[in-house]
Amino acid sequence: MQLVTEDNITELAVERWGSAKDPRTAELVTALVRHLHDFAREVRLTEAEWMAAIQWLTATGQISDAKREEFILASDVLGLSMLVVQMNHRFDPAATPATVLGPFHVDGSPELGFGGDMSDDVAGTPLYVTGTVRSLDGAPVAAVLDVWQADADGAYEAQLPDVDEARLRAKYQARPDGTYCVRTIAPKGYSIPMDGPVGELIGQTAISHFRPAHIHFLVTADGYEPLITHLFEEGAEYLDSDVVFGTKQELVVAFERHEPGPAPDGGTCAEPWLEARYDFVLQPCAQQ
Repeated sequence: MQLVTEDNITELAVERWGSAKDPRTAELVTALVRHLHDFAREVRLTEAEWMAAIQWLTATGQISDAKREEFILASDVLGLSMLVVQMNHRFDPAATPATVLGPFHVDGSPELGFGGDMSDDVAGTPLYVTGTVRSLDGAPVAAVLDVWQADADGAYEAQLPDVDEARLRAKYQARPDGTYCVRTIAPKGYSIPMDGPVGELIGQTAISHFRPAHIHFLVTADGYEPLITHLFEEGAEYLDSDVVFGTKQELVVAFERHEPGPAPDGGTCAEPWLEARYDFVLQPCAQQ
């Protein structure tokens, strides 16, 4: 019988977990064991601190459900989500950069036509997002743009328990020439949920818990890498302190103000409106 000591516990655990049948699982879990043990040794983790961490993880799981992904939020604020995005989406410098998905994407958004209004009477200043989708060589791409955002109070549909229909989200098909037009309302900066374990942890720091005004996009087309990204309003608060580290200069766009009159969708807007122009550039899939 081999006695377990502080000096040999790590290698014993690594040896056991290295027996995983899948090689990648063995690689991941043995590396996790090493790093966890190194962390515990580096900070001289106490039993009380270990228990506090277990309770925090338990509470994070308990508050999570189909509409609230507290573990994703934890990954976002720790910078892990953005690190994984950047490691896995090393696009050409000319391509639109990727950023975090966030915890509030909802599958199955309704399909709207060119310039369709996804705000559907939700209060806010009308905003048209226009531009083209193209490849690195400039060729137009008839991509699908899955779009979602928070309302003027900073709430997403997934956070509203009484909402049972699509709200501030839709899918748009770019035209054959790559042009698209989204009608929505101007986004506002907002606080991440602070009523759970993640908020409690952030509350013990000087970290800003706000995100700058933005709209989410998931752009897909055959033959191209899926693009998960945001567009941020130029001049918005919190651009330099985004709590999930998602801001990139290439994704910051001006919101140009217009008086009532002709609008980009071919119709008219009876009140002052804003326009954000942005061309998405997609990365072709790597040759297999």
